[in-house]
Amino acid sequence: MAGRRFWKMSGSGNDFVFFDAMRESAGALATPEMIGRLCERRTGIGADGVVFLEPHAVHAFSMRYFNRDGSLAEMCGNAALCSARLATELGLVLGGDFAFETVSGPVTGRFVEGRPEIDMVPVTELAERFATPLIPGEHRMGFARVGVPHLVVLVPDVEQVDVYHRGKELRHLPELRDGANANFVSRDASGHWSIRTYERGVEEETLACGTGSVAAASLLTAWGLVDQRVALTTRSGCELVASVADDPEKGTPVLRGEGRIVFEGTLGEI
Repeated sequence: MAGRRFWKMSGSGNDFVFFDAMRESAGALATPEMIGRLCERRTGIGADGVVFLEPHAVHAFSMRYFNRDGSLAEMCGNAALCSARLATELGLVLGGDFAFETVSGPVTGRFVEGRPEIDMVPVTELAERFATPLIPGEHRMGFARVGVPHLVVLVPDVEQVDVYHRGKELRHLPELRDGANANFVSRDASGHWSIRTYERGVEEETLACGTGSVAAASLLTAWGLVDQRVALTTRSGCELVASVADDPEKGTPVLRGEGRIVFEGTLGEI
């Protein structure tokens, strides 16, 4: 594995180690032990997860994303945005719309004003109310699956939320068969929305979450607080724009955001 080329990428602060596995397979790089070592921020490259771009019989490529704990994720919106960017740099896709495969199904991508935009997997299992009791400072809580499960909690100010402890509690609720990411959203006096996320598989707050932003747009639309489209400021300060149908479980959600190559390099001893 020494000498294997990699790319460090950022999707609004949600960071990844990418490998081109179109011709050379992922091999031992895709083992939980190696993924953990690659993602370790002090002794490895440092990332929230590892992504492999692999060949596909029908689509331009296939995206396989592993969380930092080595678990295979069904979907990651920011990893998909970064995949679109890297695939363009590698010449896997040209201009216009293109499709690529994810564990949750095919995704269509494009570039709008120089930024990657993707048609996300459908929103399912939308529940405007979730039975778990709210704690002081929480107004509403709902659930939505955007490839992966999400709780969305409406609060007065995300800056006042103990995201690590409350997010960890919600992520492990026994009534959730797969656990869930926990997203906290609030609107400021000017009407602008912010989001913070405790992410399953990373097991801490991340600087952004693409599927979480789509889940938030779905619940905010269902609650009548936004009109299908919302720009959300993430913990990194970058903005993700998520759009859903008037009935979020109908139509195709769309996500636009950052997909940035931070640096590229070759592996030494990991």
